[in-house]
Amino acid sequence: MSSIQTVGIIGSGTMGNGIAQACATSGIQVVLVDIAQAAVDKAMATVASSLDRLIKKEKMTAAEKDAALARIKGSTHYEDLKGAQLVIEAATENEALKVKILQQLDGLLGADVIVATNTSSISITKLAAATQRPDRFIGMHFFNPVPMMALVEIIRGLQTSDATHDAVKALAEALGKTPITVKNAPGFVVNRILVPMINEAFFVLAEGLATPQDIDAGMKLGCNQPIGPLALADMIGLDVCLAVMNVYMAEYNDSKYRPAPLLKEMVAAGWLGRKTGRGVFTY
Repeated sequence: MSSIQTVGIIGSGTMGNGIAQACATSGIQVVLVDIAQAAVDKAMATVASSLDRLIKKEKMTAAEKDAALARIKGSTHYEDLKGAQLVIEAATENEALKVKILQQLDGLLGADVIVATNTSSISITKLAAATQRPDRFIGMHFFNPVPMMALVEIIRGLQTSDATHDAVKALAEALGKTPITVKNAPGFVVNRILVPMINEAFFVLAEGLATPQDIDAGMKLGCNQPIGPLALADMIGLDVCLAVMNVYMAEYNDSKYRPAPLLKEMVAAGWLGRKTGRGVFTY
């Protein structure tokens, strides 16, 4: 049983509303905060339609849906986060913005409140150092779509205390997730392995070893992956994949992280994947 009964979430986008749904359906109270009321309303509508899909699949009753939605309080005021034992920052992947939010929370939250960030690339140690509670700061990297994906990467900064880690691990388990604990390093564990694999698929494609369809079929059928690396790159966004590889190259200073020239070319062409209608494949 997690001792965390109320979770605050800052940022009501894809990750924020997914985390809110996962908490609310597990019986945890949620305060979901965004700067604009329209964003909060959209998030609430997204959670409602996601729960409707679960009702259709007979994985949830209408009464359970109503109870879950009643546990989420949407707000545009940080003051509403005061009752939470844990606040998760799920804002845009921008270091300056995250630091600004975390420093605002310092003046507002009690000293014992844990603050987590859902970053996928920014140093947990560095963010912790920008707060007045470095020992009560941690990374909680959820995966998209949050309600479906079983994994949470829990990332310890150099300063994170054992008590903070244990409380957040217990919460992840209370949400029905399987947590893995990771030290702070660029890419943590999953993306550190995944994105270079995607990058390698672009080298293979550029060398003309096989068609995009056959490369993806090979990894799906030969490695039991649900989606091929090139289709996955299109889903993530080729610009995002390139940005991640550039971070690894800069941080590790190791040529094994050099971005594939074809990946760079396609980004330069504006072929970024599904969001632009064209990437490796056409949508």
